[in-house]
Amino acid sequence: MASSGLAYPDRFYAAAAYAGFGAGGATSSAAISRFQNDVALLLYGLHQQATVGPCNVPKPRAWNPVEQSKWTSWHGLGSMPSAEAMRLFVKILEEEDPGWYSRVPEFNSEPVVDIQMHKPKEEPLIVPASTNGTSISEPKIISENGSSVETQDKDVILEGLSTVSSHDEWTPLSISGHRPKPRYEHGATVLQDKMYIFGGNHNGRYLSDLQALDLKSLAWSKIDAKLQAESSDSAKTSQIPCAGHSLITWGNKFFSIAGHTKDPSEGVTVKEFDPHTCTWSIVRTYGKSPVSRGGQTVTLVGTTLVLFGGEDAKRCLLNDLHILDLETMTWDDVDAIGTPPSPRSDHAAACHADRYLLIFGGGSHATCFNDLHVLDLQTMEWSRPKQQGLTPSPRAGHAGATVGENWYIVGGGNNKSGVSETLVLNMSTLTWSVVSTVEGRVPLASEGMTLVHSNYNGYDYLISFGGYNGRYSNEVYTLKLGLKSDTKSTTKEETVSDTASRVVEPEAETSQDGKIREIAMDSADSDLKNSADDASEQLLAALKAEKEELEATLNREQLQTVQLKEEIAQAESRNVELTKELQAVRGQLAAEQSRCFKLEVDVAELRQKLQSMDALEKEVELLRRQRAASEQAALDAKQRQSSGGMWGWLVGTPPDKAEA
Repeated sequence: MASSGLAYPDRFYAAAAYAGFGAGGATSSAAISRFQNDVALLLYGLHQQATVGPCNVPKPRAWNPVEQSKWTSWHGLGSMPSAEAMRLFVKILEEEDPGWYSRVPEFNSEPVVDIQMHKPKEEPLIVPASTNGTSISEPKIISENGSSVETQDKDVILEGLSTVSSHDEWTPLSISGHRPKPRYEHGATVLQDKMYIFGGNHNGRYLSDLQALDLKSLAWSKIDAKLQAESSDSAKTSQIPCAGHSLITWGNKFFSIAGHTKDPSEGVTVKEFDPHTCTWSIVRTYGKSPVSRGGQTVTLVGTTLVLFGGEDAKRCLLNDLHILDLETMTWDDVDAIGTPPSPRSDHAAACHADRYLLIFGGGSHATCFNDLHVLDLQTMEWSRPKQQGLTPSPRAGHAGATVGENWYIVGGGNNKSGVSETLVLNMSTLTWSVVSTVEGRVPLASEGMTLVHSNYNGYDYLISFGGYNGRYSNEVYTLKLGLKSDTKSTTKEETVSDTASRVVEPEAETSQDGKIREIAMDSADSDLKNSADDASEQLLAALKAEKEELEATLNREQLQTVQLKEEIAQAESRNVELTKELQAVRGQLAAEQSRCFKLEVDVAELRQKLQSMDALEKEVELLRRQRAASEQAALDAKQRQSSGGMWGWLVGTPPDKAEA
């Protein structure tokens, strides 16, 4: 390496002087003439990071593409250390111009050249006829035999969602085509760079139209879709109006699940739309279908759909859980353990790590909720985890969308007013924070709106549509999320490999295709290890130690889980034995009860017999008395007879006459 004899920071200052960078980040036209636009902007950002530090200046006005590109290049480096920025600056310069050091006439450790970075001539922005495109006319300067030659101007077209320049701010989109009717409680999903809107509620009437917003041209179009009947392939009817349903993308089609209708069916209806044939079809499902409802959540988890809650046709709130297997189209009624969320509708749900189902907010007939529930889909157990950050306000009718491990919540209401802030929940740490806040009665502070996520040209966008906050809306708003290096960084320092692996190209970079893109820098591991300072090594050692500690904790948790499973198995075995004993005791008890009943019958009969014996004893006693009286009377009669005969003998009366 030609400059290996110089130490830092002298080596960096020599490279910066050669590239034409002066004090304050000013650049000469020679820097642009040597390098392509993207390399020059990257060198500018690294020079600013090395000499000034992280970007803390406000973003320049959007109509100045050059200054905006310079700011984006600098801001994209985040909190990269100054020493690391110096090393990367020299490394990129050596890759672009290996013999640069031999051409440096004299080294100056503190360059004072203050010259302007190359800008295009003062020409107005060219806006083409397209409403949704932005064209920037900019000359490109290349090096030809050591002299600068200005090439012919070219137009860079920014179309579709690329026209949105501000990050983490809601922006209304200027859209062509016939707008859909204002509505709320509709369904929305993204499929093949199009956002589909189906059904909804307007002035109490259910809708059945299907609209599509092309995210490239930002133009609405109405889809003339038909419903394919089950009974006959040739019979087609119109789609049934509905509201409070769920749209879920699956492959190159999407499903519409459940929803309120004028004449509700007994069970949940699953419909499938094919954009190639513009045809709806009713999907035949198996198993016990959930009761018909609206205001539920349907979440895609792997190859299954998880349905929770809602409100049935009789306005009864639900908190039941059902799973639809998309491979077999079979419903499964799930009985989870733990305390489930209270019955509710108009809540939000999300899936994290293909294992955890999160339920947030919603409402009953009298109140709104701000609770967060988590269902472990492996153990089927509900829990109420501890949350960090701010405490969300109660809300219902809000919308949610996931981007990586972040869950964004927009809109909703609390029976008094709409919710104005856009929240984000980091599902790994369960930390709430505010992304942005809107003011006034705008559609973003509405109930019954929809929120979808789309990745366009390497950037993540949230797109909202519709809602009701006193009036129905058909406006489309978008929020361009921050750069990945900003949104995913959770510490002030990063490892050397992380900071050097990705530098984001400015959003107005005037390349051949005119699109926003990310440029990757291939960095050799050996060179990075040699240039890493003590702080980076200490950070790596700390991360390794933390990793080992986490692995040890995980092993302990796994061991504890195995022990708990064994205890559960033993408890289940004891439970089976106790159940058998209980059944035997119940059988003995039944036999004893039967025996007692027979004894009671015998006792009753004996009592009747005893009563009969008492009556007989009284009759016998009466007869005895009558007999005694008769005997006494007979004795008295004999005595009288005996006394009459004696007197007759005395007077001389014969016994025969006396008897006569």
